[in-house]
Amino acid sequence: MSDAGHRAAAGGADRFWQRVGRVLGGTALAQAIPILGSLLIARLYAPAEFGLFAAWLGLAYLAAVVVTGRFEAALALEADGEPRRAAARATFVVVGGSALLLLVAALLLWLAGGIAGVPVLLLLLFAPTAAALAAAQVWQAWAAGDGRLSALSSMRIAQAVAVTGAQITAGALWPRAEALAAAQLAGLLLGLLQSWRALPPHRPPLPPRAERHAAMRAFWRTRRRFPLLSLPADAINAAAAQLPLVIVGSRFGAEAAGCLALTQRVLAAPVALLGAAVLDVFRRESALAFRERGECRAVFDRTLRVLAAGSVGVALLLAATAEWLFVLAFGERWRLAGTMALWLLPLFALRFVASPLSYLFYVAGKQHVDLIWQALLLVLTLATLWLPADLRGALVAYSAGYCAMYGVYLLLSFRYSRGLA
Repeated sequence: MSDAGHRAAAGGADRFWQRVGRVLGGTALAQAIPILGSLLIARLYAPAEFGLFAAWLGLAYLAAVVVTGRFEAALALEADGEPRRAAARATFVVVGGSALLLLVAALLLWLAGGIAGVPVLLLLLFAPTAAALAAAQVWQAWAAGDGRLSALSSMRIAQAVAVTGAQITAGALWPRAEALAAAQLAGLLLGLLQSWRALPPHRPPLPPRAERHAAMRAFWRTRRRFPLLSLPADAINAAAAQLPLVIVGSRFGAEAAGCLALTQRVLAAPVALLGAAVLDVFRRESALAFRERGECRAVFDRTLRVLAAGSVGVALLLAATAEWLFVLAFGERWRLAGTMALWLLPLFALRFVASPLSYLFYVAGKQHVDLIWQALLLVLTLATLWLPADLRGALVAYSAGYCAMYGVYLLLSFRYSRGLA
């Protein structure tokens, strides 16, 4: 490469990490708020109540993936300006229609007698919460695709403050799973107000109505691979991510599920912090590079190096202190959560690296490969959690299986970054 080429590459790297740094500040605060809030929440709610809520919320996240049709993952692939705004409007239409069907299904289930062991309030709050989660995902994907990093940070901070504050307040009044769920929905709705203010879907000047409708139909047609291939793949991924709580709860009790939920919440913080910040910038940079050159080697390589270094550092720190930190922060009754953190640490260390880079499957148009990978992951998750006889064996096997699958994911992402089939 010439001197000019090296300077251009260095400048591109500097701009990339400057953007990551801008997102990271807001993301750090947005992630710190619920983690600090957990210090109070863990003392207000019993592990069994927290476990029930975590299982319910996991299913709501799964429903939110379905409700979007995964069209929000395509927003970064659209051109800046009105094309992406039209795509966002089209995605919100999908969310609204799908959420309405989900609400009707929940009401019919309630009229039929509900689900044994599930409080009625959790059933009634399910569809609105899934819709609110889906809308938040769309707005944040839109802001990231636009490069509106300040708006993205404000959305996340507003949502974190609203949800955490509502859950702490609810716990002081009524420390039950239903209170956590109601507070989750209230906080999400307050967060959406900030999202609307930051990125209004109908900001003038608007194209004529016929033109807007034609643009939405064109987006659905052009990006049809997302609901056809990415939706089932990501729905499987979301199911695989929530299965541990469901299976551990059914096999080893609600208290074990509650400890696992807290473990996942804490270990996911580094992934959600730097990983989310990197993804917000990586999805735009990789999409631009692919449109121009058919590859994104430079963006991928520098992102991989930094994520790997960060993963090793966080893993070493937690390996030495995890159990002690959980007891110190949350109390003696959460000691098992710290032990689980040690068992699951390799999984989260690799997820920290693989999760942001997996966006290459969308950029390179490899959704069919992602679907196969997710299906295999689901089978592996079921096998590793059901076959071992004890809790430790199940979670260690689950962690090892996930690590092997993430290794395959990273190898495939590496090939796609080179423009290879």
